[in-house]
Amino acid sequence: MSGHAAVKRPLRFGQAVIGPPGSGKTTYCRGMQELLTRLGRRAVVVNMDPANEALPYSGAVDISELVTLGDVMDGLKLGPNGGLLYCMEYVEANLDWLERKLEQRGDCYFLFDCPGQVELYTHQSSVKNIFSHLARWNLRLAAVHLVDSHYCADPAKFISVLCTSLSTMLHVELPHVNVLSKIDLIEHYGKLAFNLDFYTEVMDLTYLLDHFAADPFFKKFHRLNGKLAEVVQDYGLVSFVPLDVQDKESMTRVLRAVDRANGFCFGDLEERNLQAMMSAAVGADFQFSSTLGVQERCVEASGKTVAEEMMDP
Repeated sequence: MSGHAAVKRPLRFGQAVIGPPGSGKTTYCRGMQELLTRLGRRAVVVNMDPANEALPYSGAVDISELVTLGDVMDGLKLGPNGGLLYCMEYVEANLDWLERKLEQRGDCYFLFDCPGQVELYTHQSSVKNIFSHLARWNLRLAAVHLVDSHYCADPAKFISVLCTSLSTMLHVELPHVNVLSKIDLIEHYGKLAFNLDFYTEVMDLTYLLDHFAADPFFKKFHRLNGKLAEVVQDYGLVSFVPLDVQDKESMTRVLRAVDRANGFCFGDLEERNLQAMMSAAVGADFQFSSTLGVQERCVEASGKTVAEEMMDP
């Protein structure tokens, strides 16, 4: 690796797509690659998941050429979790392989489709160290943390997701965009207690804690949940962008947030500067209006939130 230290590399950009299993990371990478291609960016997906065997995107850099979870489990007699940790440590120890693969792609925009094991982003350091090396190679990444929107329908799970998101942000140490995925299915998992913007902007969580009182199991943990909510609000870092991967407007909104996070919109191209100016001009009011628009499309017009029903006479 030391022989590459003096090499001057062009500035490149990308996304590290992370999140728990089933949150839609691979689907997001495929959809984002298609959107970026339409916008004229040369987008390449890098499969960083050694357990991901069937890749739905084309022209990818595939980490399974270096190591696979199946081979590690068979050879070292490890379970899935221990095997995945070993795989990422192996990738970290063989970063020269990854560097050569990325260099072959030239001046591209990279989408890193990462494994779903939560411990990789909250406790273990291999993925964090890999991201740090990518930064040294002049690759500017933003972490896109996908969370399944069905957690909004369960106050306890939503607070858990907030804590996990905050822990991930602090551990990974990348510019961060939290995303509520599968927003088009949000009402299928139950009625929301509040409007969608309550969850995307992570408003006063004390209102959410009131919904624990009706459940005897969670009632005895009321103080604990209250302290967890205080931790999230004291940091003031967690908010979400709603995403329907099949909706072009929704995908574009996420891309704009990522472009601001990793600095792509502040590059030297005229179109990037134009995008930056438009993003600054629309401001927070546009983001609020966009969230309302998503709610109108994804939440049934005839449905009411729990809070609204409680206010009815």
